[in-house]
Amino acid sequence: MSFPYTFSPAVQADIARILETSEEEFGPAARLRYAALINTALSDIAANPYRVESRAWPELGRGARSWHLQLSRERARTPTGMVSQPRHIIFYRIEAGVVIIERVLHERQDLRRKFAR
Repeated sequence: MSFPYTFSPAVQADIARILETSEEEFGPAARLRYAALINTALSDIAANPYRVESRAWPELGRGARSWHLQLSRERARTPTGMVSQPRHIIFYRIEAGVVIIERVLHERQDLRRKFAR
């Protein structure tokens, strides 16, 4: 069983910024590789948002979890290769059987500040 998922408004801007930066720094093929990686990670989360490799974040709210893109790297191969060192984390929560993708943030960002409400 796969869980449906939806995006918060902030996550769309996060993904756009990540892909733009990827292309600016590493070229158009890198953008496509990172997009494939993000899509694979979203599929992995939807397949089982509670999988062992995910991390619970109770301090971010009820049902809050994360998935590091590194965990989906091997399944995200493209004709031009794969992302060598993924540095982003998908933050999500599960509500009423739906996965809400909250943010996609760099692993070095101040996470508590990003989630301050």
